[in-house]
Amino acid sequence: MSFPEPDITPLNEPYWSGLKDGRLMFQHCEGCGHNWLPAREACPSCLAPRPTWQASAGWATVVSWVVYHTAYSDAFKDRVPYDVTCVALDEGPRLLTNVIGSEAGRKLCIGSRVTLAIQYEGETALARFRLAEPA
Repeated sequence: MSFPEPDITPLNEPYWSGLKDGRLMFQHCEGCGHNWLPAREACPSCLAPRPTWQASAGWATVVSWVVYHTAYSDAFKDRVPYDVTCVALDEGPRLLTNVIGSEAGRKLCIGSRVTLAIQYEGETALARFRLAEPA
């Protein structure tokens, strides 16, 4: 079974095209300054319409994670165990991702610094992250 394809719509297209161009894009409200993902038609903080898109610097912090030891889809059966990690971008938005080289979550801890590492699954660019080297 092939990797599931995202449902790309006019609303979220800047996110997906940004990844293909090597950038992680998030939405920004010019009215209140709030930043968020996933894409919405209005600011989730103040409900102002017509948010803009901005590029992330690509740095984030691990908030939480779970390790899957069972594949609930045939597309993932050769990937177990794998992590699904919630990261908070330095700009504020949070997203679910995978951390490359986390040894299925064994190297993760809350507060770990990670950096963007765009990977492709077929034709789809995905925002994944890699543990940052210790200072």
